[in-house]
Amino acid sequence: MATGYVLINVQPGTEQSVYQAVKSLPHVTDATVLFGDHDLIVKLEADALSTIAKSVVEHIRSVEGVINTKTLAGADLI
Repeated sequence: MATGYVLINVQPGTEQSVYQAVKSLPHVTDATVLFGDHDLIVKLEADALSTIAKSVVEHIRSVEGVINTKTLAGADLI
C-alpha cells in the first residue's frame, strides 16, 4: 500500500469548493483545509506510488481553483 500527501494552493475564495471536489476523488482518504503556506492537505492511498501520481495529475490538478500542488510520498521504514 502506498500513501501520499498532497499540499494544495488554491485561488482565494475557492477553498470550500476545492475541498468539496477533492474529498470525493479516487484514492482520496482524507482532506483538510489549512491555514498557512498551503490551503489544503489531501491524503491518498493506492497500490502504488505511480497510481497516486496519476491521480494527482489527472484528477486533483484539474479541479477548478487549484493553482499548484506539492506531492509528498509516504515511506515504509519497517
